Amino acid sequence: MIPKIFIVEDDEIYSRLIKQSLKDEDYEIRTFETGQEFLDNLHEKPNIVTLDFMLPDYTGMDLLIKITKDYPEISTIVLSAQIDIKNVVDSYKNGAKNYIIKDINSILELKNDIKNLVTSIQLKEEVEILYDELMDRSKYAKIVGKSTAINRVLKLIQRVEKTDSLVMITGDSGTGKELVAEAIHVNSNRSRKPFVAVNLAAIPMHLVEDELFGHEKGAFTGASDKRIGKFEEADGGTIFLDEIGEMDVSLQTKLLRVLQEGQVSRLGSNKIIKLDVRIITATNRNLSEQVKLGKFREDLYYRIQGFLIHLPKLKDRGNDIIFLANHFLKYFTEKYKTGSKYFDESALNAMLAHSWPGNVRELIAFIDRCILMSDTNIISKNDLIFSDSI
Repeated sequence: MIPKIFIVEDDEIYSRLIKQSLKDEDYEIRTFETGQEFLDNLHEKPNIVTLDFMLPDYTGMDLLIKITKDYPEISTIVLSAQIDIKNVVDSYKNGAKNYIIKDINSILELKNDIKNLVTSIQLKEEVEILYDELMDRSKYAKIVGKSTAINRVLKLIQRVEKTDSLVMITGDSGTGKELVAEAIHVNSNRSRKPFVAVNLAAIPMHLVEDELFGHEKGAFTGASDKRIGKFEEADGGTIFLDEIGEMDVSLQTKLLRVLQEGQVSRLGSNKIIKLDVRIITATNRNLSEQVKLGKFREDLYYRIQGFLIHLPKLKDRGNDIIFLANHFLKYFTEKYKTGSKYFDESALNAMLAHSWPGNVRELIAFIDRCILMSDTNIISKNDLIFSDSI
């Protein structure tokens, strides 16, 4: 790995001094004079950012908060010409690795800090590579990819799979939340029992209670037979409640009772049914915002959080886009019996440059279209039709 370092500094002379001090190191260095120019290139994910506290268009604190929020893996060093204790404390609170006052010794201090951070980053990468080699990837065959982001998800799955902890999976729509829930179940001590997935967003609101808890014969008009609910169906195994943020507030109260007491009652019955079910939830919503709006119960929100697993967007998974594209290309060519097909370099570069707002779900539909559009066994950029160009 060649460390990538971004220098955000509006003082051209000081910027040059920083760059000059690092000239003997094997670093890829880029300089930016404004915060906006830096933000426009932040998606390239540098390893280290040196950040001037006062820029023409942004404060260093604004940029630091954004870096920590969107790319917490980036190491940031703040530089300032002024000693302000509040700024120092706030910088560390918001993720800065160091806060350096610009003086006669600052360039040398910055150089040493960068060298130490590079050593730490390289050591961490070596450990992750070793860990990946030891990880039995066959256990997670449905989760395709080798990126740092997806390996981090696999490590979290490993930590929680053998427990009965509540798990909440967050991430944008189409990132593969159900695959993660299924992987947790398959590798758990409950793997021989049912895995029951319920997409709450796909069920009409007035039918959700019946779907989850079932009903007795005659419980309501049209209930001609007894029905087992999804919770009973999952007894001994795992129930996956996808899009939990779509659940009506009145039903959230009943779900909270199930979580607390481990029992349900069918509609039309007072009989208590004790259950042994592991619950995994998922959402693409910001539930803390839903709580503030009164659309999600605060007590349920804190109850279901348990162990958190956040799934990255596809655009943040780097070359995983290529792994996934080839994986689904093979799947669809076998399904349609078209014979082998391949992406050429122009197609691969176009896919890497696309933003994939629909994530993996969009990619699957995209590959399906590619196969139907290509007339030869080579798929080029001209055969690609992205969703935003339809």
